[in-house]
Formats: sequence, C-alpha cells, structure tokens
Amino acid sequence: MTEPAGSAGPVPPAKPRRRGPGRPRQDEVDEGPGTQERIRLAAREVFAERGYDKTSVRGVAKVAGVDPALVHHYFGSKDDLFAAAIEVSLEPALVVPAILGEGPDGIGERLARYFLGVWENPVTRVPLLAVIRSALTHEAAAKVLRGLVLRRVLERVAADLDVPDPTFRAELAASHMVGIAILRYVVQVEPLASADPEDIVALVAPTLQRYLTEA
Repeated sequence: MTEPAGSAGPVPPAKPRRRGPGRPRQDEVDEGPGTQERIRLAAREVFAERGYDKTSVRGVAKVAGVDPALVHHYFGSKDDLFAAAIEVSLEPALVVPAILGEGPDGIGERLARYFLGVWENPVTRVPLLAVIRSALTHEAAAKVLRGLVLRRVLERVAADLDVPDPTFRAELAASHMVGIAILRYVVQVEPLASADPEDIVALVAPTLQRYLTEA
C-alpha cells in the first residue's frame, strides 16, 4: 500500500491500556450489582466451608466465576469481603427497623426472636458458625463479629431508644446472645442445644428488655 506523501511511515497500533492493581476490565465493572451479590454469596459459601484462615480472595473469585481483581475492586481486602459475606446472613439494614418499628415495648422479644431465627435457619447458621469459630482465634474475624453484631445491630437499636449508656447496654445484650450461640450451636451443651427456640425466647427476652429499656 502506498503511503501518503510526507508520511513518516505507518502508524503503529495503539498499545492496549493496562489495568492497575486490583482494577477490573470495564466489561467486568459493567456487570454491576448482580456480580457483587454473586461474589458475596460465593464468599459466604467459601468462608463457611473453609473457615477464615483457609479462605483466599482467589478461592472466592473462582467459585463466583470472576477475576480476583474484581473481588478486590468491589470489596477491598479479605477482611472486608468476610464482613460482606456475613452481612448477607444478618441483613442489619432490614432487621434494625423491624426490631425498632413497634417502639420499646416488646423489643427484647423481637431481638431474641430475630437472633435465634438467624441461627435456626441452616442457610445462615453455617456461615455464622464459621465467623464464631474464627473469632475465637483470629482478631480480624473477631473485629468483623464486633462490627456487625454490636455496631451494626445492637448499638443502633440501643441508641434509637435514647437510654443512658447505649454502648454498654448493647454490649451486655451482645454478650448474652453470642454466649447462647456458642453454647447452643458451637459447643452444643445440653439441654440448651436441643431446647425449643420459643422456650429460649421466653426466658431471654425479659433480660434483653431490661438491658435496652430500663433507665
């Protein structure tokens, strides 16, 4: 092919634009919220199966069918991914308004019923078992547990009730419910392990009510 007069030669093809670390391809980003949800669900599955220590971002990406860079793009670190995976089970954005919606009367019962309901559901119980077990030996997992159970749920509940020392009250409520979870679902101490959930709610609710509402 004849080059135009005065041309310095054929123009070389443009080099492909390189992605920075952790930056996915544009077509991957365009997949949007559906991809994020797929990664969250895959993370919940992998963390539940392998535990915190043996789970990697690459392993989650493989299960989700995406590039590891996309996982980093949406969720950042492994700790952030762990928090997002557990949040799928707790759904604090939906739960807190439901617990508070009817006012302070009966809030202890609603909180106990919500917490036990999450643990009684096999789909949400398995990843929560992973976070409880991991929290006993890994500070990163313990931080996730504190952030989700205490700050995202119980502190918001207590603060909305406008009572003195809401953080302290939230911690007392958290210690009560997490203690029940460890004994019932992790250690499986009898007769608590096989008790009817409604019997547990009936006994625990008045104590939670006192923690969160009495001046």
